[in-house]
Amino acid sequence: MTDLSPDLPRDPRHDPVLREEVIAALAIAPGERHVDATFGAGGYTRAMLAAGAEVIACDRDPDAIAEGQALVQQAGGKLALIHGRFGEIDRLLAERGIDAVDGITFDIGVSSMQLDRDERGFSFQKDGPLDMRMAQDGESAADWLNRADEAEIADVLFHYGDERQSRRVARAIIAARPLTRTAELASVIRKALRHPPGAPKDPSTKSFQAIRIHINSELDELVAGLNAAERVLRPGGRLAVVSFHSTEDRIVKNFLRERSGGDAAGSRHRPAPTSQARAATFETPARKVRPGKEEEARNPRARSATLRSAVRTAAPAHSAQDKSGKEAMSC
Repeated sequence: MTDLSPDLPRDPRHDPVLREEVIAALAIAPGERHVDATFGAGGYTRAMLAAGAEVIACDRDPDAIAEGQALVQQAGGKLALIHGRFGEIDRLLAERGIDAVDGITFDIGVSSMQLDRDERGFSFQKDGPLDMRMAQDGESAADWLNRADEAEIADVLFHYGDERQSRRVARAIIAARPLTRTAELASVIRKALRHPPGAPKDPSTKSFQAIRIHINSELDELVAGLNAAERVLRPGGRLAVVSFHSTEDRIVKNFLRERSGGDAAGSRHRPAPTSQARAATFETPARKVRPGKEEEARNPRARSATLRSAVRTAAPAHSAQDKSGKEAMSC
């Protein structure tokens, strides 16, 4: 089998954020079975294999699955690559006869591979078709922007992008339709927000993020993925989640706080439940981890990253009646 040492040069397509910290949180013992729920270019998977794990990796993007086949061959039977959404990881594993695993990691949001390819339409820095679909199927960003009404667009920009001037941007988008290119949309947003050319902090950032999150149902997918992880982690199994903006991190933080019993006592703002409290399904989460200055200098994408992790208890998983992404982010 080809050497899979973590000291090998990083894949030039993807420098996995907080790689060493994620592997430390997973505490992999040789022979354990771990899930990389967001395969991308395989950065975390490669490190898991190097630590001695058998890895099942998942991605909704067919390009990631196709390009990952070389690593499957290199891993010599230690890696299985599955095309599918990580919110359904429990079902995807069950279809392969797997009902429990020792660890799961999520790297939430858009991958470097997707951002760097003009034809995928994720970046306002590159002109390409206004697409943004991670799975490359369903409604594109252009489809939605050209049919949605002003209120719907403004709501998405406000809730998923923290865009305070969401109504102004939405009105500008409606007036400029039809939109088909990323450069067109970025120009509309900049003009609406009176952004001078060449000025720092491009105002398109928030709106592009919001539209991408909406098109891919990313927050609902995150909530579903966390619940699926709870169901398939064996007692003592480890969960590690890397997120890149406050809304995602808030969902992860609230999930782990609730599942570790952090809400059991209630407060004067949030009364304790009247029914008997459920047993904690996770131990008290580890302290959040942020990248060091060296990593931030090497990889600008790391600057907004946060890692949260926790260990599964033996308590039964909660039922499937859990909150949607929008509800969870308001907790």
